Amino acid sequence: MHYETITVEHEGALDWLTLNRPTRINAITPQMCDELQHYFGGLQFNHEVRVVMLRGAGRGLCAGYDLHEAGGVSAGPVVGMRFQRQVAEVYQRMRRCPQPIICLAHGPATGGGFAFLLASDVKIVTPDCKMNVAMVKIGLTGCDVGISYFLPRAVGPSVAAELMMTGRFLTAERAERLGLVSAVVPWESLEATGRGFAEDMLKTSPMGLRLTKEGLNLSIDAPSLDAAIALEDRGQILCASAGFFEEGIDAFLAKRPAHYPD
Repeated sequence: MHYETITVEHEGALDWLTLNRPTRINAITPQMCDELQHYFGGLQFNHEVRVVMLRGAGRGLCAGYDLHEAGGVSAGPVVGMRFQRQVAEVYQRMRRCPQPIICLAHGPATGGGFAFLLASDVKIVTPDCKMNVAMVKIGLTGCDVGISYFLPRAVGPSVAAELMMTGRFLTAERAERLGLVSAVVPWESLEATGRGFAEDMLKTSPMGLRLTKEGLNLSIDAPSLDAAIALEDRGQILCASAGFFEEGIDAFLAKRPAHYPD
């Protein structure tokens, strides 16, 4: 598929995925949804890409859905639901793909842009990053594109209710204090900080990294400690049986990088 609203740069096992509509602060369109669905859907069985870095071109990560192209929402229940699901599927595919997603956010990250941040695994933002649940401010609900799932799990129900019911902006400083983001760094350090996280991830075993993302996502919704531990036990024995544990120990003792086959 030829992409026009996003760009993808391959750097070994790391993909740099850039939302690329800078004149509209990377606002989401139906075409962007199709392109992101195609990209994230193709990652499921792609073992060459191990980490994805998500960022926005220009002045910010994403200013939400482009209101000039949002007519489908009001086109009745049949067309409206198809339109809504086209957007929501992007975030579902972000969570389904086995590769960790590191989001580098600067400037506006509002509405669907905030959801990009929330659906990512590791979040790094600049001090000027402003996040909000913009949908509730334009006549819709604050429950949209996975936000009602991700946000209360990240910051707790009270703060989530505050943000989702008011549309108030969340600053980078408060987001870090709440544990929503891993780091707040100057813009000039954003790429290097993200690369540092990616490099550490790429030192792990490929299967171990994929199972960690899968296990963390499933454990968040696990009905009990027993269910979470059963999942953990499976992952550990799968990795050990593949020889990754022995290689990891040998590399640690020899003070050398580990070499894991995939």
